[in-house]
Amino acid sequence: MAGESPAYTAASGAGGESLNPRSYWRFTKSDFFPEPSFSSWTSYRSAFSRTFPRLRNRLLHRSSDSDEVDVLRRRSENSMRRCLTWWDLGWLGFGSVVGTGIFVLTGQEARLNAGPAIVLSYAASGLSALLSVLCYAEFAVEIPSAGGSFSYLRVELGDTAAYLAAANILLEALVGAAGLARSWTSYFATLIGREPDALRIHVPSLAEGFNLLDPIAVVVLISCSTFAALGTHRTSILNWIASVLTLFVIAFVIAAGFVNAKPSNLSPFLPFGASGVFRAAAVVYWAYTGFDMMATMAEETKNPSRDIPIGLIGSMSAITAVYCAMALALVMMQKYSELDTNAAYSVAFAAAGMKWAKYLVALGALKGMTTGMLVGALGQARYTTQIARAHMIPPFFALVHPKTGTPIHATLLVTLSSAIIAFFSSLDVLASVSSISTLFIFMLMAVALLVRRYYVREVTPKSNLLKLNCLLFLIIGASVGISAYWNSGAKGWIGYAIAVPLWFLGTLGLTVVIPQQRTPKVWGVPLVPWLPSASIVTNIFLMGSLGYQAFVRFGICTVVMLAYYVLIGVHATYDVAHEEEDDKLEGLKVETGNRGA
Repeated sequence: MAGESPAYTAASGAGGESLNPRSYWRFTKSDFFPEPSFSSWTSYRSAFSRTFPRLRNRLLHRSSDSDEVDVLRRRSENSMRRCLTWWDLGWLGFGSVVGTGIFVLTGQEARLNAGPAIVLSYAASGLSALLSVLCYAEFAVEIPSAGGSFSYLRVELGDTAAYLAAANILLEALVGAAGLARSWTSYFATLIGREPDALRIHVPSLAEGFNLLDPIAVVVLISCSTFAALGTHRTSILNWIASVLTLFVIAFVIAAGFVNAKPSNLSPFLPFGASGVFRAAAVVYWAYTGFDMMATMAEETKNPSRDIPIGLIGSMSAITAVYCAMALALVMMQKYSELDTNAAYSVAFAAAGMKWAKYLVALGALKGMTTGMLVGALGQARYTTQIARAHMIPPFFALVHPKTGTPIHATLLVTLSSAIIAFFSSLDVLASVSSISTLFIFMLMAVALLVRRYYVREVTPKSNLLKLNCLLFLIIGASVGISAYWNSGAKGWIGYAIAVPLWFLGTLGLTVVIPQQRTPKVWGVPLVPWLPSASIVTNIFLMGSLGYQAFVRFGICTVVMLAYYVLIGVHATYDVAHEEEDDKLEGLKVETGNRGA
């Protein structure tokens, strides 16, 4: 693209080798802020004075499949290497999802909210996660870019929605990685017979919650990210070898649990009622998060149309079955009222006369946390790369190293951010950051899939677009009503008698009133619109179960993210979009001139 700055010129030759002689390790202003709006303070003041019309332009702007897959990819100067198969993706999914969640949350939620019905909580969360996986799989096959949900939402819902989604999921990922690293230190201390905080440095002068410094967490994070930056394929190999070890630990937990099982421990099965099951489901959903990182690997997948659906859907189905079996083994081995909320499996095995098993459980949890950080480093860096390619953050972080084929700058950014958080913040502070952002994004993904199927720009009549918007509003509104009524504690059925039929009518309306405008080329979600609509209602339902504080945090973070977008992101993306339009007009003039000649 002739009109682009040299800092982000497409410069990738055959085989992904760079034709640009510039060093990868460069740090000039043009690498961070090459856009005209930031060329001087005068230019920025002029750009800022036009914020509102530019913001309106960005709200209405939609990317395209080809832009996300080809145009943005070339801004990295070097290509990521296609080296992954469905086998790699399946194990990456297993490694990213199966971590501390199942070992920590099961006992906590069984004791406090669900009782033996914790099995149903895992099944409900697994079903919701699987619905989201189906949406991700269709998008990843159609738009195999490193951006994951960012790219998909940018195509269907626009720049602003994509930015908010990407910022939220990166925040969750950074805090989640920091939490894993802090947990790693605690489990390691337990494994060597020390107190959980014994390996941390106490600094009384710092505020409570930030006064236990954790250098081990920093070392572990940097080590995992360094390995991830050295090559995607070797990281995949290490992940699946380590995940095989986790399978042995899980097999032991399930087998030993059922050998020591007492069916009488399952009674009463629903001590806290159905509401307790769904409260627990909203919390244990965290044990399923991480699968979206697999979608960011689509750009490095050899055969996306085959490998992504098999890898995503296969791994999530297997994980759901494993989680339910592990939860059932625990509540049959020990009475739910006697479970330890911090180390349920270890205490349950000790009560069964197998005290040594706590070391095996701790080892399995350590391995799960390690692969979680390893795969997280891959996925987070690729999200960041695509966001930088779109110039929502400095394009410096979009550059791919010519030898490793990985985005080292983006990896450094997310790693150092997570390491700073992990060094200072205690686990209880990090735990206050819930999964509301992730559920919100998964809900948006289902909406985006329905938009993709039922609306094609410059093809769909305006009357059908109006009907689509009304029906989507009805589906989302009814879903909010169902969640609000359930979580209000109101008794009776009148609320459901209104909201559930409205959700059904909205979904039925999509089926019979509006014809689908797009058919997936290779693989698509079955039973559209019913499955995406079910994903919308389940994600909103689980969001409502997270409590008031989660929404307060979500609102504060969203305001901060919007402030950055208005100050920086709007102007950078506006400049890039207009340079691309100028390039197209120039190309059209040249082509017209050649024809005239």
